[in-house]
Amino acid sequence: MTVNIALLGFGTVASGIPFLLKENGQKISSAACTDISISKVLVRDEAEKQALLAQGHDYNFVTDITAILTDPSVHIVVELMGRIEPAKTFISQALEAKKHVVTANKDLLAMHGSELLDIAAANQVALYYEAAVAGGIPILRTLASAYTSDKITKVLGVVNGTSNFMMTKMVDEGWTYDQALAEASRLGYAESDPTNDVDGIDAAYKMVILSQFAFGMTIKFDDVRHEGIRNITPADVKLAQKLGFVIKLVGEIVERESGIYAEVVPTFLPKTHQLATVNGVMNAVFVESIGIGEAMFYGPGAGQKPTAASVVADIIQLAMSVAEGYSAPPFNTFSRETIYAKKEDLLDKYYFAIETEDKSGQLLRLAELFHAENVSFEQVFQDKISDHVATIAIISHQMDLNQFDNLVAKISSLDGFTLRNTIKVI
Repeated sequence: MTVNIALLGFGTVASGIPFLLKENGQKISSAACTDISISKVLVRDEAEKQALLAQGHDYNFVTDITAILTDPSVHIVVELMGRIEPAKTFISQALEAKKHVVTANKDLLAMHGSELLDIAAANQVALYYEAAVAGGIPILRTLASAYTSDKITKVLGVVNGTSNFMMTKMVDEGWTYDQALAEASRLGYAESDPTNDVDGIDAAYKMVILSQFAFGMTIKFDDVRHEGIRNITPADVKLAQKLGFVIKLVGEIVERESGIYAEVVPTFLPKTHQLATVNGVMNAVFVESIGIGEAMFYGPGAGQKPTAASVVADIIQLAMSVAEGYSAPPFNTFSRETIYAKKEDLLDKYYFAIETEDKSGQLLRLAELFHAENVSFEQVFQDKISDHVATIAIISHQMDLNQFDNLVAKISSLDGFTLRNTIKVI
């Protein structure tokens, strides 16, 4: 038999699927135990349909989702439109029509994944989404299968190519944030509105999904503490380099005795850490576990062919179940109650960059404030930036998240002081 798929959208990633089906057709058919054919493609309107036909594409383009939903010959729907709506509605309808669905829509999955997975289960079909995290890196399937026998204790990720490209420029070439953003925009890495990338939102979406596969817990997006790279300055970068660190936007999920915690924050990484070498638009996920130990998965986080390769890998798994006549297993079978860690169990070092008047006694005031929170200094640096203003940079010893939040609040309200930046230190 032939397994028929329908594409929702025919943008960059979707148009990479025909390429793989053609160039690697023999291997794909062998792996799926069947041929795979694109039977329909949903496009926005008649104008887009005519434009695509004029470019030489000869697919069955349709402008109404009903043409796909009511077609019993369509076995798998592949959503590559992006954004929340109408993707959420279309995926829900496809699942209710008892069609398997493949998507790369991380935003949608992070916000509404549990609801969609419930719809899939109720209709005895599957929802797969390998490409939703780190594009061309097969990290989700690896966590779901290769780590079945292992207990994961921590996941670290550099999972946003735009912010990583910018930080690479800022670290390697001393660029400012604005210079790096302008270059990322010129090269097409940054959207016209870069908020999701530079403020850590995109990476936080991915932490939500990774938490399900690594720890079996579904963290709500609003519970992922996230902060971006807008406040990183050349002075921060220079000090980090002096101390043997590089700065990257790092996502972390960790399980402590009291529960799970996830965040995306700028981080001082030792130059010897594997993630410190992940540069440009590349992505990597670093996994710590009690069995395997430390392992890093590295590759392109986006792009037509890498992302399409992950999408087609999902299609193959689902096509095999259709061809062989068995129910496709859920993409992830690891599930347990979500319990959040207590703040006092979350211990880290932090870097504080503070501007203040250049006069005696200012460091003592900060020392008293830190002492009141039972936190000590590991290193202190002071730099005069004008006749009357100085920057005090502090790297603390370990503190828990309650202590950190209290210090941020107290420094921010301290008369004559400006808390310019805080960065986690690994």
